[in-house]
Amino acid sequence: MYKFILRPLLFLLKPEQAHKVTVGLLRLAMAILPVKHLFQKSLEVNNPDLTRNLFGLTFKNPVGLAAGFDKDAKLIDEMAALGFGFLEIGTLTPRPQAGNPQPRLFRLPKDRGLINRMGFNNAGIHAAAERLARRKSNIIVGGNIGKNKTTPNKNATDDYEQCFELLFPLVDYFTVNVSSPNTPDLRQLQEKEPLFNLLNHLKKLNQKKANPKPILLKIAPDLNNTQLDDIIEICLTVPLDGVIATNTTISRESLQTSDNTLRAIGAGGLSGRAIRQRSTEVIRYIHQKSGGKLPIIGVGGINSPADALEKLEAGASLVQLYTGYIYEGPALVRDINRAILTKTSVYAGN
Repeated sequence: MYKFILRPLLFLLKPEQAHKVTVGLLRLAMAILPVKHLFQKSLEVNNPDLTRNLFGLTFKNPVGLAAGFDKDAKLIDEMAALGFGFLEIGTLTPRPQAGNPQPRLFRLPKDRGLINRMGFNNAGIHAAAERLARRKSNIIVGGNIGKNKTTPNKNATDDYEQCFELLFPLVDYFTVNVSSPNTPDLRQLQEKEPLFNLLNHLKKLNQKKANPKPILLKIAPDLNNTQLDDIIEICLTVPLDGVIATNTTISRESLQTSDNTLRAIGAGGLSGRAIRQRSTEVIRYIHQKSGGKLPIIGVGGINSPADALEKLEAGASLVQLYTGYIYEGPALVRDINRAILTKTSVYAGN
């Protein structure tokens, strides 16, 4: 139904308009209990063999929703009924910000991809915190945090600290986002010294809590092996709880979309099928170089169960969806979980 009816209709709209319509439809559908139960019955795969214990958390299944889809924590209860094992909100910043000028989100249908230059558009941590406090679902929720565009990098730690402190009682884990290509100079925070200082600061804040929360780092796929080695060293030294690999790429290699179309779109982070291979390469590299000591959430180009299994084979313990979910629809979560069940013995140790 989704791919043959709903998706074609949504794709008649501009991407951001389509997202708003999707949000409205989800809220309407999930407010009707029989409809909500129908979704749960058709999409949830309840099997103890899908359970994953990671960072001290118990995930009912290893398939999550990546940050970016529900930036402001508006859809937690609705998305929880669609078969996911966990959700990640954000990226959130201390102060509300409008993001970059529109248009800033573009579909690449030939490549099953998206290009976005959203720029951390969100209503700020206080608005999200109010919604998180009202959520009814007990699904695991991660808080993806960043800095405001107007905050210089020398003061970035202050922004991350504000997000961490306010959201601490309300989320189950944190993702530190220093890898978006759409906030000026943000990726400079991936360099060795500023990254160590930021993560070490958050780690110290975390250790002061009675019940510390897992802290993960989301990294770009555009890093070379030397940079990845630095990140692995930092994550093991701090120590960090895990890595999310990967964010979007600034590369435009191997796309079927025409060069004229890409030039017309301009700058932004590419996600979708074209990033699958590089994301998996980064996952495999980190897993092997760290000796499996650094847990990994794999994200990037997952459009099928086979793509998800590839990430797990490379060393990921969990996976996240975003662009593939938009193109393939809600059944993708169910189908991945079913495929994982046939491979449980292979991945149980991840």
